Amino acid sequence: MRDFTQRSHATLALMKIETRAVHAGRHVDPATGAVSPPIHLSTTFERSPEGSYPRGFSYSRDGNPNRLMLQQCLADLEGGKEALMFASGLAVATALLQGLEPGDHILAPDDVYWALREVIGGVFGKFGFETTYVDMTRPDDLRAALRPNTRLIWVETPSNPLMKITDLAAIAEIARRHKNAITVCDGTFATPILQQPLDCGIDMVTHSTTKYLSGHSDVVGGVLIARHENYLFERARRAQTYGGAVPSPFDCWLTLRGIETLPYRMRAHTEHAQRLALHLRSHLKVEAVHYPGLPNHPGHAVAARQMSGFGGMLSFQVRGDREAAMAVAARCRLFLRATSLGGPHSLIEHRASIEGPRTRTPQNLLRVSVGLEHPDDLIADLSQAIG
Repeated sequence: MRDFTQRSHATLALMKIETRAVHAGRHVDPATGAVSPPIHLSTTFERSPEGSYPRGFSYSRDGNPNRLMLQQCLADLEGGKEALMFASGLAVATALLQGLEPGDHILAPDDVYWALREVIGGVFGKFGFETTYVDMTRPDDLRAALRPNTRLIWVETPSNPLMKITDLAAIAEIARRHKNAITVCDGTFATPILQQPLDCGIDMVTHSTTKYLSGHSDVVGGVLIARHENYLFERARRAQTYGGAVPSPFDCWLTLRGIETLPYRMRAHTEHAQRLALHLRSHLKVEAVHYPGLPNHPGHAVAARQMSGFGGMLSFQVRGDREAAMAVAARCRLFLRATSLGGPHSLIEHRASIEGPRTRTPQNLLRVSVGLEHPDDLIADLSQAIG
């Protein structure tokens, strides 16, 4: 059997990420010779006469061949020791929070993804966590907010939806001196193709695999990848096993298939977003453009240092109020008014109305997931929508 994970692991590690995206975690099916892996839908697996599980699988909640292949692939792409696939990105965050103790202190960005703030303050509101939200783009603010009981430092870069950039190496160094805190970076917007948080010293990285990794807006999932063994990762594994937040075999198969084209999709997303950002920056009816690829972006220098590309996400603020922004989105013909990101279709969304009355997002802001359509057509559509 040609097993790229077992037989050629050392060789794969020396190859470019485009090659690893195609081969890591995969093997030719020994029963049929199929190049594309089969979907293993079985919920249970045969034991040996002695009662063991010689093939490594017992029950699909504990492990599944499709999930294992995907986890091996993602750990390889991020340069991590091990990965855990979950049923959604928020399921990853939930499992990590379940691993904390009452009274533990969490540090998170002041513009953290709104649903994570709801999980921390709502779902886990009675667990007795202490949470401080700080501007992660200012390492001194993070340093000042550390406490003896700080156990989790959550980083999101680029951030959603303001596209703030956090210096990952600086955050990792601060956490390393603190010793008790574990750092986790949400790298969904960048993907392993454009940014490697573990190489910057971050302990774990998470992605909503729903987005760019699967890449086709047809599957929900999340992953947690660890650079080294740590207690929060092991507790997340236990929460997954006994909490049951596992993806289906078909979801894993779809995501693994999507990853094969991820490097080339990210290049196109990035190129198209850069062109769109440059166009919007010069538009008289646009108040501000948030995209780290623009030289005047506050985090441009840091992004240029720790990212190989600036990604396919941007946001912009129209001149006017909430109604003006909503009107622009409504006039779009090519951009779809829909939540989520990372698929081939370009999407536009008024984030404040999604996030509700406690939102910190400007009311005149529109978030854009730049898709794979031709950038000339995207520019033309936004131009006519803005007017």
